[in-house]
Amino acid sequence: MDKDQLVNEVSYKAVRSSGSGGQNVNKVATKVELYFDLANTSQFSDDEKIKLENFFNNRLSKDGVLVLSCGESRSQFRNKSIVTQRFFELLEEGLREEKERIPTKTPKAAKRKRLKNKRINSEKKANRKPPNVD
Repeated sequence: MDKDQLVNEVSYKAVRSSGSGGQNVNKVATKVELYFDLANTSQFSDDEKIKLENFFNNRLSKDGVLVLSCGESRSQFRNKSIVTQRFFELLEEGLREEKERIPTKTPKAAKRKRLKNKRINSEKKANRKPPNVD
């Protein structure tokens, strides 16, 4: 994954942000939205695209465009760097291979401990009953 090539395929849009900033909010577009066309990118193989599509299933628009936004900071430049960093982190997470789980046996000590606790509980409950006088 070449980050420089990916940045060339990303487009940004600055919009007015809500939140802190006073009058600045009303006149300066500080919130940054990142748009990435996953369906038409040349940076990923078809398998990687499918994997990313499944990972981003709720974040993709109907035409396969990923939209991320950031309005945390009062600076447009800072918001742009935050949203770009978040974009790369999400891509790395989406492309990460999951380790296959190796099933293991339950240890004998754990089985013994469970059975011992079971026996103790049953004795405790048996002692609560009135004695059987026959």
